[in-house]
Amino acid sequence: MATTTAHKTAEIGTMDLSPHGITVTRIKRNPSVDEIYADALSGREPGAIKAANGALVAFSGDKTGRSPNDKHVVRDPETERDVWWGPVNFPLERESFLRNRARAQAFLNAQDLLYVIDGFAGGDPEYRLNVRIICNRPYHALFMHNMLIRPTPEELAEFGEPDFVVYNAGQEAADPSVEGVTSPTSVDLSFADNEACILGTEYAGEMKKGVFTIMNYLMPKRDVLSMHCSATADPETGASSLLFGLSGTGKTTLSADPHRLLIGDDEHCWTDSGIFNIEGGCYAKTIDLSEEKEPDIYRALRYGAVLENVVLRDDGSVDWSDSSITQNTRGSYPIEFIENAKVPCVAGHPTDVIFLTADAFGVLPPVSRLTPEQAMYHFISGYTAKVAGTEVGVTDPVATFSPCFGGPFLVWHPAKYASLLAERMREHGVNVWLVNTGWSGGPFGVGARIDLPHTRRMVDAIHAGELADAPTEPDPVFGMHVVTEVPGVPSEILRPRATWPDAAAYDEKAAHLARLFKENFREYEDDCPPDVCTAGPGV
Repeated sequence: MATTTAHKTAEIGTMDLSPHGITVTRIKRNPSVDEIYADALSGREPGAIKAANGALVAFSGDKTGRSPNDKHVVRDPETERDVWWGPVNFPLERESFLRNRARAQAFLNAQDLLYVIDGFAGGDPEYRLNVRIICNRPYHALFMHNMLIRPTPEELAEFGEPDFVVYNAGQEAADPSVEGVTSPTSVDLSFADNEACILGTEYAGEMKKGVFTIMNYLMPKRDVLSMHCSATADPETGASSLLFGLSGTGKTTLSADPHRLLIGDDEHCWTDSGIFNIEGGCYAKTIDLSEEKEPDIYRALRYGAVLENVVLRDDGSVDWSDSSITQNTRGSYPIEFIENAKVPCVAGHPTDVIFLTADAFGVLPPVSRLTPEQAMYHFISGYTAKVAGTEVGVTDPVATFSPCFGGPFLVWHPAKYASLLAERMREHGVNVWLVNTGWSGGPFGVGARIDLPHTRRMVDAIHAGELADAPTEPDPVFGMHVVTEVPGVPSEILRPRATWPDAAAYDEKAAHLARLFKENFREYEDDCPPDVCTAGPGV
């Protein structure tokens, strides 16, 4: 994998994009970081600013996050039986896809200049895809320069035809008169064509997740587990650890571990020989970022990084706490910007799998050990709880269940990914842990968020093998084995019921969450073994 080169000369001009329906002849293919900055700051990127830390600040318009309700998968005879149709994969007929793609191509053809980013998805050459991004915004070009694996000049010269193409025409609204299109936004994927088409949203994360979704389809066909998780490795043994968790649970934060090598923060695959990162960069949430709490991420946000939807002070510094544009402020940077990143981003088989949950109900233990059956139950459940939204007076947490900790990006039924994980765990004797990064002493509004240093110490203890023989006791409601002693962590916080001033209130809230687990899991019971179905809460 090549390192980022900021000063190389871009390939400009006569690249032939006619196989993709593009007739524009002024093309910048894999331009340098310097050139992208120059274009962005000269007016091609509305509102773009260079922050005091050197990062390029850009704005994604009305959409400051993904649009999962507008994601469509083309229904075709080749793949129809593979796809888990429903609230994750909304079907789109082929004729509708072709009309949307033509609309995207027409928008791109109306531009005087386009950017093409050719890169790889997958750090293992045996499994990687050649990916091509076609876009018109410098911000999008730099974002995918960071997020794909950057080819060397020699690899770029031999790139050939791409395996997967993304047409990003996000500034052009979709046509709601097209059958299956229900809003001005449409993000469409065709597995038969190996193409994605983006209309009506300029949020850069749609490109990244489009690539991930195609990997989520292709890799299980090759008996490879694709995973929405971060990964680190022991610098001496090369053995890895996986951290699963939904947004806000600490997946990126905890993977930036100075004591371990970073493999990646978000998307990985597990093969017969080990794991590899799908991406060439990281995409971190930056709200309330501080150098003290997250030094690696803070320092990675420099020249060459993209900052999305942040607010700058008069002196050009970032006001990390300002959420006036969105709570979902983000930073994208090449993985090499993390000092202890392992490049190429491959590692050995995991010794530990950690499920992260930010339990805003405050009833799950800070760290517990799971049996194989419990591991499958919690993997399929994919639980976290978020604090309530912006409605005045509403403080009760909202439970979120996302199968395999990545529901919006799954293609196959969750049971397929779960069975692949079970096979890998059994074969390699993996320890599985549930770590609560949420609340203790009461729910949100009453208790307090578990201190990040305490969570780091728990994760460090897992990686050091200190918890392999630690004392545990069964949780009377949820059944997992609660770890009751962690070196460097106050023992009084490890038993959640004991941290509540009102034990009866704890019991009521725990029973409520247990019922939510059971209600959610009913959807998967028909596809899971009986011992997995009974591995959840006992209420």
